[in-house]
Amino acid sequence: MGIVVVVAIVAVIVAALALSGVSLASDPTALARVSVQPLGGTIEHVQAYGPNGQRVPLAVEAGRLTPLKRLTPGEQVSVDVAVRRPGWLGWALGSRRNEHLTLSAPVAHVTERWMTVPAGSAVRVSFDQPVSAVAYGSTGSLTHRHTLGHTQSSVSLGMQPATGSTEIAAAARTWETVGAPTQVSWFPRSHTTVMATIPASGAPISPYTALRLTFSKPVSDALGSDRPTLSPSTPGHWHETDSHTLVFTPSGFGAPLGSQLHVQLPREVAVTTGGGDGLRTTSQIEWTVPAGSTLRLQQLLAEQGYLPVDWQPSGAAVARTPSGEAQAAVEPPSGSFGWRYSDTPHQLQAMWTPGQANTITRGAVMKLESTHGLTVDGLAGPTVWHALLSDAIAGKRLSSGYTYVYVHREVPETLTLWHAGHTVLTSPANTGISGAETELGTFPVFEHIPEGTMSGTNPDGSHYEDPGIKWISYFNGGDALHNFDRSSFGTPQSLGCVELPLAASAEVWPYTPIGTLVTIET
Repeated sequence: MGIVVVVAIVAVIVAALALSGVSLASDPTALARVSVQPLGGTIEHVQAYGPNGQRVPLAVEAGRLTPLKRLTPGEQVSVDVAVRRPGWLGWALGSRRNEHLTLSAPVAHVTERWMTVPAGSAVRVSFDQPVSAVAYGSTGSLTHRHTLGHTQSSVSLGMQPATGSTEIAAAARTWETVGAPTQVSWFPRSHTTVMATIPASGAPISPYTALRLTFSKPVSDALGSDRPTLSPSTPGHWHETDSHTLVFTPSGFGAPLGSQLHVQLPREVAVTTGGGDGLRTTSQIEWTVPAGSTLRLQQLLAEQGYLPVDWQPSGAAVARTPSGEAQAAVEPPSGSFGWRYSDTPHQLQAMWTPGQANTITRGAVMKLESTHGLTVDGLAGPTVWHALLSDAIAGKRLSSGYTYVYVHREVPETLTLWHAGHTVLTSPANTGISGAETELGTFPVFEHIPEGTMSGTNPDGSHYEDPGIKWISYFNGGDALHNFDRSSFGTPQSLGCVELPLAASAEVWPYTPIGTLVTIET
């Protein structure tokens, strides 16, 4: 009899232990699920913490633990559950039981990153588990966002160009934000390797835009062991980000401003045509690098002493690095211009407009080109920008002041030479006679020679050739400032030039290098 009683007691204890269990596990829809068996007692409290120890509020319903704030896919969460046992069982086994679980918010992964899409079909992206929301778009700008009515394992991006790429991010649970984006690319059926580019071929890019080439086949199959080449030459390097993708990352000053950047591939590939649906086979693609902004051009010319104005930034100065200066060239900082000299001629002031192309700016560019031994055309092309940015990094500034020449046509005609805030001289001068008038307006000096032969055609059709002309500064076609032997000065006598006495022309010439503005009074 005693044995039977003992056995019964043991059976009761075993049954009580079996029916008093508590389990904490992951859940297919919630963050976790807590299960308490019939004799397990009651849940006293549930707490969850993120990786930084910050509390994660939870809703508890039917044992499911659902976060009340958005979690990031993959975020690690620690869950603690405390259960109070019934009194008699608590006396035997302890009044409270604690369960701990560390788990991560689920991450939905793209199952196919390089897809072949039949013509006329929508692009669908598949995941390794159902998702509740997606966001997709260009790098750093996932502008298309969709919360799905129900979870699904694949999402349609709708009709897209035949070849393309996008970044897509997903949330596996309704209580998650979308996770880190994944690059996906799609291609039409083709017998040739198909390539998608980001940015799209032909699009404008900044000097520091990374060029991403994604192929329908692995890079090694598409291009072999060679790498593409860039023209004009651009500092940077190619690297494979995955088996199908090759990325060029610029360095230094990046792609030259104002250039057409060509990428020559070692093998031909198929790329979409302008319409977006057809394919063409080619080994070359290109992008447009816009010229730097006129405003930044003026800011740099002012900082380096080529203009009669100075410029000061309103905020932090541009970093004296290739990347900092190249970025500022296309996105100029805010700031203000101010006249360098208190008595700047009003005619010169009237020509100045910040942010707009003008004769003052053109003359400054010509002076910079001459200073650097570049072709003088007054156009801010890639070589001009490279010189400007290099000088900005080096902190170079012209030591000479700014010069301006003004020719008064009222008889007696005179020339006024203004330099660095002062009138250096005023001299009698001769402009063009009737039939060979000196053109009115403002012009930059484009050729500066101490002596030369001047030739041309007289108003009557005869030809002239005058050797030994001294102190010549050409500013408009064949019109120039120069010395000429006349018995008098102050009236129209030339064939379009501005003639000066020998002493005056010798004094003017050193002040009128290439880029100096000459105004013929209108």
